[in-house]
Amino acid sequence: MKKLFFLCVLIVVGCADENSLEKEISAIPIDVNITRFDQVFLSATPSDLPKLKEVYPLFFPSSIPDSTWVYTMRDPLQKELKQEIDITFADFSTVQRDIKSLLQHLEFYFPEYNPPKIVTVTTEDYRKKIILYQDMILIALNTYLGANHRYYEGIQNYIVQNFEKEMIPVDIATEFAYAQIRPSRDRSFLSKMIFHGKAHYIKTLLVPKASAAMQFGYTERQVNWAAENEAQIWTHFIEKELLYSTDNKLDARFLNLAPFSKFYLELDSESPGGIGRYIGYRIVDAYMKNNDVSLQELIGKSTEEIFNNSKYKPKK
Repeated sequence: MKKLFFLCVLIVVGCADENSLEKEISAIPIDVNITRFDQVFLSATPSDLPKLKEVYPLFFPSSIPDSTWVYTMRDPLQKELKQEIDITFADFSTVQRDIKSLLQHLEFYFPEYNPPKIVTVTTEDYRKKIILYQDMILIALNTYLGANHRYYEGIQNYIVQNFEKEMIPVDIATEFAYAQIRPSRDRSFLSKMIFHGKAHYIKTLLVPKASAAMQFGYTERQVNWAAENEAQIWTHFIEKELLYSTDNKLDARFLNLAPFSKFYLELDSESPGGIGRYIGYRIVDAYMKNNDVSLQELIGKSTEEIFNNSKYKPKK
């Protein structure tokens, strides 16, 4: 009974500390200025082009002739796109609030990072949802119209399931996190898992309110499957002697985003893609819980240091 009481006390204290930290972060003064370039361009006519090029030179490279922009402005599909964006983002205050929270967390954990300018745009490449460029964050709003939007027909489900506007802060955090970490010279499967694990750990700090499913780009069913089968996944990696393998084929099987991971077993169809990233995060999370290490120190730690001192052992 005493042990149970002690455990309950630890949980309550831990939650109190977490809430106190979040209150501290939410009080950080941050000005969020979002430039809606998507609205400006999609509402423009050819006569507005000279002024647009003057005000937004970055978005009008000299290599592209004016005739291309004029053709785009006159394209009826552009007007339709504006209508679809206006419908999805009729209330932009929620997005702005989430971005503000993200910037406050960036200021807390990475105080040397100057608050960036936020610019909303559109893109023809759905893989470029978020772009970090110099002192700006570019957000392609046409990639966040909802997983079931007709514009995304033909794109695989594991990709479009994350085309929801709630994913904007998570996707920004993802791009930022990977920009902070240098890939290790160690090309082992374990090293690559931990590389991704570091990025995911940073994301959990920057967008703590995002669900585990959102953090990994999974559905709730997929993240539950990963949690329930963690021990079996780890056992498989060990028994097949994959941890220190440098076989690049393991990237496609367990690290790259995909419909499912490839164990070459019947369970493949049930598994989410990139399951190695999930295991990598679990190792990094165990390391941080069992060692007194700052976030900045973690970023520079070697695979060997993290793995050996993580005491990682998933429960069966």
